[in-house]
Amino acid sequence: MRSDLFKPEYQAQPPTAPGMTLQHAKAIKYVVNGECHARQGSMVAFRGNLQFEVKSQGVGNFLRRAVTGEGLPLMAVRGQGEVWLAHNSQNCFVMDLDQPGEALSINGRNVLAFDPTLSYEIKMVGGAGMTGGGLFNCHFTGQGRIGLISDGEPIIIPVTAQAPVYVDTDAVVGWSANLHTSINRSQSMGSMLRGGSGEAMQLALQGDGFVIVQPSELKPPPGQ
Repeated sequence: MRSDLFKPEYQAQPPTAPGMTLQHAKAIKYVVNGECHARQGSMVAFRGNLQFEVKSQGVGNFLRRAVTGEGLPLMAVRGQGEVWLAHNSQNCFVMDLDQPGEALSINGRNVLAFDPTLSYEIKMVGGAGMTGGGLFNCHFTGQGRIGLISDGEPIIIPVTAQAPVYVDTDAVVGWSANLHTSINRSQSMGSMLRGGSGEAMQLALQGDGFVIVQPSELKPPPGQ
């Protein structure tokens, strides 16, 4: 049998080492030897001896997610085998936290999977006040890999003390967690009274790092 479906880039390769790799632009492969953490319902295929269970997130994270609707519904994948993960055909990326002290602040809707060596906490975004989307983010620390999803190809924007960046809270994926955040109001009261521009407020990021933005302002459905 012959088909373009059998191109090498579409083929599942034998596992070489435990951990997370990019299968292709729309899926992540995780070779599990013990445990990994992933978004609930993101498994599209697996082989081997694996079990899928709801992952406890601790009382603090559970309460924050219950009250705010923000955060990440997690499952633990345990055993030995391979699992393929994806979400709504969104673009997938793998990031390494490989230096001590590195941290990422990521919107829960953009997390697909991560190594159990990473610590995870739902934190309020500093300076955001009660302004809606992006009020709480997932704060990752430690050393390991995290798989992210983006609704389209992302934009990575450097942030410096001299050049702060302003992002739509419905489009931002995440940022280096050392950045200072606040709310920027870019619309005058007169413009708001005339119906508004649709760009009244943004999240301002200052410091030394980067921010990841997706080319979409779609709000996540209830329950992420």
